[in-house]
Amino acid sequence: MPNPLARDLDHVLAQTGGLWDDLRGARLFVTGGTGFFGCWLLETFLAANDRLKLDASAVVLTRDPHAFQMSVPHLASHRAVTLLQGDVRTFEFGGRFSHVIHAATDSGQPLAERDRLLMFDTIVEGTRRTLDFARRAGARRFLLTSSGAVYGRQPADLTHVPEDYAGGPDAANAAQVYAEAKRAAEMLCALHADADLQPTIARCFAFVGPYLPLDAHFAVGNFIRDALGGGPIRVAGDGTPYRSYLYAADLAIWLWTILLRGRSLRPYNVGSEDAISIASLAHRVARTLAPTSAVEIAGKAVPGRPAERYVPSSARIQRELGVKVAVDLEEALTRTAAWHRGRLMTADVQN
Repeated sequence: MPNPLARDLDHVLAQTGGLWDDLRGARLFVTGGTGFFGCWLLETFLAANDRLKLDASAVVLTRDPHAFQMSVPHLASHRAVTLLQGDVRTFEFGGRFSHVIHAATDSGQPLAERDRLLMFDTIVEGTRRTLDFARRAGARRFLLTSSGAVYGRQPADLTHVPEDYAGGPDAANAAQVYAEAKRAAEMLCALHADADLQPTIARCFAFVGPYLPLDAHFAVGNFIRDALGGGPIRVAGDGTPYRSYLYAADLAIWLWTILLRGRSLRPYNVGSEDAISIASLAHRVARTLAPTSAVEIAGKAVPGRPAERYVPSSARIQRELGVKVAVDLEEALTRTAAWHRGRLMTADVQN
């Protein structure tokens, strides 16, 4: 059966060139390997490993190996992958590893108060544990997938936030726990860095692509779900916030480039600069995927109130590491929807 991501994998390998030589004979340890980021990192790593005969391998930490096996059996059962059951805060595993990728913890969805301490501990203690492990395992390169949330609220007059913006979340606001925990995770990288361990930092924004959940708190995923269901496409808020969306194949290219070529402790924004309001995004999804679907916006915009923005400047990473945005939003929506349609058809056949 052909790989539904073959086109994307070809794109990633064409854009990453000699990067993969760094991973010949490498042994990787990956946390968060079963999530959106992790699945893309594994898809692209295994494609490069097989095609370029890298003779590399990866150990993937997961709380539930059986669930991962059922969800993505072609990744979980690949001969170069070993699944390790454990919690990111307490896992135990010996051996030597050349590279560690710490992509654990979901993005900052709304949480009940009782869950906020758990999120903070998972991010902070998980990062500390993974950094300690990387040092003991002899790893030289380490990638932390951080977040654009570390900048706090983006000023309305700042169209694209750069890495040297000195803002931050409100540390006295418990709702900002995800952002504050990611800031602490970056600090832990700084505390662990030395000549032997070189932590790199990717500050990630918003994305679209295969493996993105359609039933979580991601607006673009929810809109694609609505479109695939025949509409209407529902916007929960007033539609005024601005976001930007990097396609998952480009995301994978950027993350591998940061891990293998990024400067230690020099954060790189990872995200598109092409800003779009949530309302406009809903209409774009409708126009691209379900032209007859209506768009319903639940809230009303407050006249004169500046729109919230969450849009990065990617000038640093494009200039220093030579990456670029190759897949535009409309094509990204089309590819994402096609992948999900294929999954639904496969599930229907199996049932």
